Amino acid sequence: MRLIARFLGFVFATGALVFVIGAAATGLLIWKYEQDLPDYTQLKNYEPPVMTRVHANDGSLLAEYARERRLYLPSTAIPPLVKQAFLSAEDKNFYSHNGVDPEGIGRALMVLLEGNKRVQGASTITQQVAKNFLLTNERSFDRKIKEALLAFRIESAYPKEKILELYLNEIYLGLGNYGIAAAALNYFDKSVHELSISEAAYMAALPKGPNNYQPFLHRDAALARRNWVIDRMVENGYVTRADGDKAKLDPLGVNPRVLSPNTYAAGYFAEEVRRELSERYGEKKLYDGGLSVRTTLDPKMQVMARKALVDGLVRYDESRGWRGAIRHVDLGSDWGLTVSEVPPLGDVQPWRLAIVLDSNDASARIGLQPPRDKAGDVAADRDTGQVPLDGIRWTGRKTVKSLLSTGDIVYVEPVDGKPGQYRLRQVPEISGAIVAMDPYTGRVFAMVGGFSFDQSEFNRATQGLRQPGSSFKPFVYATALDNGYTPSSVVMDGPIEIDQGPGLGMWRPANDDDMGSGPHTLRYGVEHSRNLMTVRLAKDIGMPLIVEYAKRFGIYDEMLPVLSMSLGAGETTVLRMVTGYSMLANGGKRIKPTLIDRIQDRWGHTIYRHDERVCEGCDAEKWSDQPEPRLVDKREQVLDPLTAYQITSILEGVITRGTGQAVKELGRHLAGKTGTTNDAKDVWFVGYSTDLAVGLYLGYDQPKSLGATAYAAQYAAPVFRDFMRMALQGKPDVPFRVPPGIKLISVDYKSGMRGSGQGSILEAFKPGTAPPDSYSVIGDNSPKGAAVAEPDADRAVGSGTGGLY
Repeated sequence: MRLIARFLGFVFATGALVFVIGAAATGLLIWKYEQDLPDYTQLKNYEPPVMTRVHANDGSLLAEYARERRLYLPSTAIPPLVKQAFLSAEDKNFYSHNGVDPEGIGRALMVLLEGNKRVQGASTITQQVAKNFLLTNERSFDRKIKEALLAFRIESAYPKEKILELYLNEIYLGLGNYGIAAAALNYFDKSVHELSISEAAYMAALPKGPNNYQPFLHRDAALARRNWVIDRMVENGYVTRADGDKAKLDPLGVNPRVLSPNTYAAGYFAEEVRRELSERYGEKKLYDGGLSVRTTLDPKMQVMARKALVDGLVRYDESRGWRGAIRHVDLGSDWGLTVSEVPPLGDVQPWRLAIVLDSNDASARIGLQPPRDKAGDVAADRDTGQVPLDGIRWTGRKTVKSLLSTGDIVYVEPVDGKPGQYRLRQVPEISGAIVAMDPYTGRVFAMVGGFSFDQSEFNRATQGLRQPGSSFKPFVYATALDNGYTPSSVVMDGPIEIDQGPGLGMWRPANDDDMGSGPHTLRYGVEHSRNLMTVRLAKDIGMPLIVEYAKRFGIYDEMLPVLSMSLGAGETTVLRMVTGYSMLANGGKRIKPTLIDRIQDRWGHTIYRHDERVCEGCDAEKWSDQPEPRLVDKREQVLDPLTAYQITSILEGVITRGTGQAVKELGRHLAGKTGTTNDAKDVWFVGYSTDLAVGLYLGYDQPKSLGATAYAAQYAAPVFRDFMRMALQGKPDVPFRVPPGIKLISVDYKSGMRGSGQGSILEAFKPGTAPPDSYSVIGDNSPKGAAVAEPDADRAVGSGTGGLY
């Protein structure tokens, strides 16, 4: 017994010594690893990269910008089914262990001892949080030890729901998606609350190896892993066996969400918003900051604007004839694969690429470019169609065969009401831009910066500096009307020479018809876009004053005070021109154009708002017969409201009697002005209704003449007309409001003097002014012998070099 006691004592002492030494070694090891452990407390204030989302004004999603596609959801917003799926797949004992799961470790060791080459992981969700947030993906015992130590600390510092929240929002789930919210949207086009058992199980199957269970490349493996997760959910009691078996029969059902600004033909708009966000907040905030951006885009109006502009570009381009196929290829054994090698423009629907299979005099048989499936492979379907003689009539050719041959790759457009028939199309060489804006707030409803964003990302609406030509003239005449002139003031329309200075020679401006027509009223000068009258008026006013007004309206930041600038020789953008016209439409109030209404940070706090007006009384908690809330408008008045109405009335005349008569057929109260630049390198039209301002231009990117007979009235005005017809459909025709103080007096249209009956119009006069009984002709200093039409006897009451009567 004594020997047994001594032996037991020896064993106990040895065991105690080993335990002490082991504990000391373990403590030393833990101390060593704890020295360089990351600070786990940073998880408390962790802000993961979250994608910025851009919405149209109706709330529809326009674009997303992110390095990691992630939407952050608090634990309370994550449905139990989703949590249960992930717990079943990754850590069924999550709510019972303290960061490390002994059962999981034992299970992994058993698999390893059995000689299984596929090592089973034993990391808990807490350990994965430690690894994903604080450590690297290095596969080593050092990392596993640090991971376990951090897991214990995290468990002691944070509640289980917070740890699960971090995990479900951080985990990578394939196809660029991080976190369950973004993955649910981009795999199934659903919110997490809409996921079925099978869909939640597939989400939970992905963390183990997103690429291994990719739904298109590894469909069978994805289904097997999903069904395994469903079985675990059944075993854990989260779903019934019947529901689980039913869910396992579901197809994978992955339907990636297609999100593109092209959905609304809004590539240029979205890119302009992205640039502004980047300039305002920087790249990191844009791609990681989780901004919520509400833009001013009206999706329906955007589609209308693109259609009107594209129709105008095509109308001009087709008038110049057919330039030939995009390319010519051999059909090969599968024409579908052949035509699919040609990259299409993604934002020119309903146009489609097609390959000519055969042709004869009356028609051509075409094969339409097949779509690609979700894995990027060419679909098996092969659709064909016909291009009849009517479909090429615009080319001027008499037979289809003379135009199209086998192997030609071309664009075609389906013919409405004639299934299987297509019209031949070609991408226009000419380009242009259009902008539609609320004239009272500066909110841009639509912006198209070219024929195709896929073809060219250069935004001609904001980046293209072009000469506005005669569309600038209203600002010259508005300057005159704001400084003592009246619509009945008379200016000589006759030749004029301007000495440009030593060595520069004489400048001799001319009208588009190379003729003068004698003295005319200011109204006539705008309505018929008379260059000579404009130059004489600008000379009489003084260019420094016109420069000041051009700056007020935001047309130019700096403008040379030379007379040629009065004819629109400077360079500006469509957006600036529409903004300037908007100030004419709104009664002379300064507005700042914007594509963004409001920006909120990831927490929902508003960090930017375009509308800076103050609403007094809007914060009342209850109603107690106080005065109604009042918006305080502190915007600068850049033009007298009476002057603004006078020029608006004149611009109405441009459409009813002048160069904009192509718009007249709409039968609405509209105001606007054409603009044709020197050598017809650009054609413009800018105009407005009572609540919508629109401007556009057409021209080559490398400026060259559109043709000796090209005018804005022929090509630009119809685009404005077509857009307004669509945008104003179903809306009442509201006349422009006459401001208090304006007197509408009947005058003779030709002379501007009082008159009634045939040939008379109602003209707008300010208080203290009236139609003249006699007048002085501004700028009647024509050189001797110049061809100037003699004025009517009853108009030529006086003449001179200046003065108003």
